[in-house]
This record gives sequence, C-alpha cells and structure tokens, in this order.
Amino acid sequence: MCGRYNFTVEQSDELREIIEKLNAKIHGGEYKSGEIFPTNQVPLLIGENNQSSPVISAWGFPKYDNKGVIINARSETAFEKKTFRDSIINRRCIIPSTGFYEWDREKRKIMFRLDGTNALYMAGLYNHYQGELRFVILTTAANESISDVHHRMPLVIPKDEIDTWILDDKVTVDILHRVPPMLIREVL
Repeated sequence: MCGRYNFTVEQSDELREIIEKLNAKIHGGEYKSGEIFPTNQVPLLIGENNQSSPVISAWGFPKYDNKGVIINARSETAFEKKTFRDSIINRRCIIPSTGFYEWDREKRKIMFRLDGTNALYMAGLYNHYQGELRFVILTTAANESISDVHHRMPLVIPKDEIDTWILDDKVTVDILHRVPPMLIREVL
C-alpha cells in the first residue's frame, strides 16, 4: 500500500510554501517532484526547535538484509515493531504530497486526494541510516473512499494538526487510531 505518491509544487500553494522554506534553509538541495517512487529524495517535515521544519529525505528504511527498502509501517503495530518503535516515540514526520496512487483490479492508475485542496499530508516516521535521513509512510485500514480499490491507505493528517502530530507525544496513539478523511479519486 502506498507505493507511489505525487508531489507537484506547481499545483499547490501549500507545497510551494514548504519548498520556499526548504530552499531558504539549505540553498539548492536536490529533490524529486512529480510521481514519487521509493528511494527518491523528497521534502519532509520534521520537528526542529519545537516547530515543524522542512528537510530532504529518502523514502524507505533499509531492510536488514540490505536488499530493498521498507516503505510503509502499519499504524496499528508501529509501537510493537522494533524497526519503528523508537521512531514513533521520537521521530514522527509529515510527508507533504498532492495525493497518492493505487491501481484497481483493471490495473488502472488512480490518484486519491483531498477534496478542495491540492495538498495531502501523510503521517510518517523517520530515522538516520548511515548518515542519511530516511522515512516510511504510516498506513491504516482504508476508509470507504478507497476500500473498493485497496484495504490500506496512508494515515492522512489535517493541515492544522501537522505540528500536533510531529511535536505532541500525548496525542500520538489517538491519531494512530483515527479514521482518515474521505478522499476523492481521479482515474489516470
């Protein structure tokens, strides 16, 4: 689930603002835009100096055998898994996007996004591996807007709760167990 997503700055004032902050911070960092694949370097929001701050990170925690990457973590079991436990406690992040992709039974590509906005924020976890920042997307059971296509979906965080997710340890468990908002779809 959630093996690809979209990050297109030209489609979203909110995402453009994140990129402006990122560019002011790191001056010319390389990141991918458009359709995002695992291992791509992309913008991420993490907690720095008690506020959310953009950084560049690679999508996927390295697997133990170094053959491939882990791109998602189940929100229901993140506290139980050794790979994710420390990150869910200390390193929560937001993956900004314009939406994510799934494929239906006829192998048609579908983009899922929030109605009324060109920004969709996904909950995630990050960690450092050999000096590189890496992240995974948290997934949860699909709500009715996607369940006919896939049984899982990203844990979507409302814009006004980005800092809460990243910085407030007291609400982590509650947010992990929420039903995400309804999404709209576009067959591509």
